[in-house]
Amino acid sequence: MKNTIKILQINKLYYPWIGGIETVVKNIAEGLQGKEYIEVIACESKGMGNINIINNIKVTKASSLGIFFSTPISISFPFLLRKKIQKFDILHFHLPFPLGVMSYLFFCLKIKNQKIIVTWHSDIVKQKFLLFFYNPFSILFLKRADKILVTSHNFLKNSPFLKKFQNKCSVISLGIDIKKFQKIQERKIKINNPENRKIILFVGRLSYYKGLEYLINAMKNINAILLIIGNGKLEQKLKKQTKKLKLNEKIIFLSHLQNQELKYCYKISNIFVLPSIEKTETFGLVQLEAMLSELPVINTYLPTGAQFVSIHNKTGLTVQPKNSQAIANAINRLLQNPSLSKKMGQNGKKRVEKYFSLNKMLRETEKVYKKVLKI
Repeated sequence: MKNTIKILQINKLYYPWIGGIETVVKNIAEGLQGKEYIEVIACESKGMGNINIINNIKVTKASSLGIFFSTPISISFPFLLRKKIQKFDILHFHLPFPLGVMSYLFFCLKIKNQKIIVTWHSDIVKQKFLLFFYNPFSILFLKRADKILVTSHNFLKNSPFLKKFQNKCSVISLGIDIKKFQKIQERKIKINNPENRKIILFVGRLSYYKGLEYLINAMKNINAILLIIGNGKLEQKLKKQTKKLKLNEKIIFLSHLQNQELKYCYKISNIFVLPSIEKTETFGLVQLEAMLSELPVINTYLPTGAQFVSIHNKTGLTVQPKNSQAIANAINRLLQNPSLSKKMGQNGKKRVEKYFSLNKMLRETEKVYKKVLKI
């Protein structure tokens, strides 16, 4: 079509790799395809690259030697990026992705026809040594960007990396496909809960910033079952902690669940907990699924958007990070007050429907595309 905008989304990984940022990239690509023309370029987590059509999206993946310091190591990515970008109107970078930034600055900077949009999903927190060398290039790239998108006002206010670029920033909250989620039919799985105790739920990657060790420790003082759904580098360490604390009968680890099985876990659970401890947790997209399932949410005070998604004393409780006793107190308060839990769950569902729909996120993103192109 004559007025179709051509957009290249650029991220370190893509489906079937599952992560919060990858979910956002996939939702934008699939949600706006047809209205605009969208392709994705990313890296393999490890192995040879390829070009595939995934749900009607052309996805180019560069070969990778593996992931180090949360970044794919790819020799071919800069050359693939340079080759592809010339036919696109907008380059939409999802950061942090140092390889993407460096590839653009060293291989593509002279190709100046494209508009640059950045979604700044998270500050770089853990890799301080690499940040020392990378930060000047990050600043140079942000100067080149036409628009910077962030997921909450709280995150924008507290990110030291964005202080000099406030005039370029806009807030677009992440969203969930509400109708699609509600249409998922639950598929029952066997949960070992012979005493029919209440169920606490965590869903996410088993990563350092999720703070799961504090939630596990809190279970010493809670008469309930904890379901931990996800996988990641800390899986064995967390299982060893569980065994050491003699909590094997209270804590169940599950991974590789299908959407139908995950939906069932939301249905049978009583409380959702996101015990994150670092500002790497900038939003907590999984909270939206829990809130749509009418679960009260316990999250933590962080200088990001995580506590903006679920509001303290309205849709759940917010506690201090790295505080197992505070987590236990919050869980027990909700377990002992079923009417309060129910009201918070109902409030959460209404909040998602009002503020966090995927359609709203897509409309606002498309408006940004058109605004930077002045159409």
